[in-house]
Amino acid sequence: MADRVTVIGWDGSPPSDAALSALAAATLVAGTRRHLDLPYVPAAAERIVLGSIELAARRIAKHRGTAVVLADGDPGFFGVVRALRDPEHGLEIEVVPGVSSVARAFALAGMPWEDARVVVAHSRSLRRAVNVCRAYPKVAVLTAPGAGPAELALLLDGVHRTFVICEALGTEQEQVSVLTSDKVADHIWRDPNVVLVVGGITSADPAVAGRSGWIAGRDPGFPGAVRGWALPSSEYGGDGSHQLRALQLARLGPRTGDLVWDIGSADGAFAVEAARFGAAVIAVDRDEDACDWITAAGRRFGVQLQVVHGTAPQALEDLPEPDVIRIGGGDAEVVTACAARRPERIVASAGNRDEAEAVSRALEEGGYDVERALLQTVELDSAWAERERLVTFALCGHRR
Repeated sequence: MADRVTVIGWDGSPPSDAALSALAAATLVAGTRRHLDLPYVPAAAERIVLGSIELAARRIAKHRGTAVVLADGDPGFFGVVRALRDPEHGLEIEVVPGVSSVARAFALAGMPWEDARVVVAHSRSLRRAVNVCRAYPKVAVLTAPGAGPAELALLLDGVHRTFVICEALGTEQEQVSVLTSDKVADHIWRDPNVVLVVGGITSADPAVAGRSGWIAGRDPGFPGAVRGWALPSSEYGGDGSHQLRALQLARLGPRTGDLVWDIGSADGAFAVEAARFGAAVIAVDRDEDACDWITAAGRRFGVQLQVVHGTAPQALEDLPEPDVIRIGGGDAEVVTACAARRPERIVASAGNRDEAEAVSRALEEGGYDVERALLQTVELDSAWAERERLVTFALCGHRR
């Protein structure tokens, strides 16, 4: 095993005394070709060009001597430290951090970033990274080849954002570009880059009020935030069943990185609450006045919603792929169209047995196991007298 492994974060600034000392003693140095060409790398040291971190870690573990790993920015932040610390390799490491690429990007943009989300986009996570950009007003995206600014912008179709694109950070070719999302795909961007995706900030967001939060990322208790979920429909100006909404939210479990379709969104109560869980939400309704109402509800509760005016299933054809779907009603044709998109779960409701059976059949034929429930709720007044009774069928399809 290597006698000592030092990981040095390289941010383009002059190296610290600790970094210079580690490099001077190194008998093996791993890094990109740009790192290995630095004048501080000993000529006699064995050199490893970093491609696969796992392969490099195995070679370092077998090396007899002192090893240095050079990495961009802060190697402990979405960097090589996690891989090198895998117990499989048995390495004891020291870290000399640099300024992270995210911190540098926000500094170049002149923006605070304790309220930002940070995501990594690569071929497997690009869609989820885009969903975070849909759901939050300030996101830093660490990109990869094939999952860069152009791909982000194309998948954000229909959502307006500003892109701050920081290329070749810490090098002589460092460049910062600011474009609206509709212009980004027209350019070729150099790797590596960091993209700040900002916009859509509402009046309920603490950044607008000039307040700093107490926790990194979005503060769940920001001023004006409502405690609890499945709030009475009167909070949204509607008259639906919040008990049914609570069951549907519990079955779908919307979360950060998901895309939720809310079809027949009506007062927007479900769309708003799914967004409050951190999911990206597309609310669809055929009523233009309802679409305006949903937009206003999202603004009032401080969440990002994309609202589509149209009639399902036709309005669904060009929408990005959903993770979960809520259908506000018992239209079997809409259920069939949704099942064809293969989300993980679909919830729907029906006012009578015939509608419920049609929805259940559509889910089963679409490849879903169906959970069926007859939900009865009774609202009571202050004198414990019955004020309103609601009986509805609740159906939840779980993809096989």
